[in-house]
Amino acid sequence: MQIEKKKIIVACGGAVATSTVAANSVRALCKGQGLDVEIVQCRVSEIGSHIHGASLIVATSKVSKDYGVPFISGMPFISGVGVVETEKAILDVLKA
Repeated sequence: MQIEKKKIIVACGGAVATSTVAANSVRALCKGQGLDVEIVQCRVSEIGSHIHGASLIVATSKVSKDYGVPFISGMPFISGVGVVETEKAILDVLKA
């Protein structure tokens, strides 16, 4: 049974520094689980233009709009606090 590729938007507030850290963490997590994912990096303000087909949003800053897809804070990938719980939440969404 082939599992469909999941699109994950990884966003940050300004430049791309924190979203790159989070995107690399999410990419490694998914690869380790054998999940086929497409990672789209952008600013929080650009999420709407990438939302079509997305399964999950992971952001390292506040997202005030509800895009109708699951949202998980990516800050644990930056702070190092709560990474295991965040990884579990991401996998729960992607494997649902």
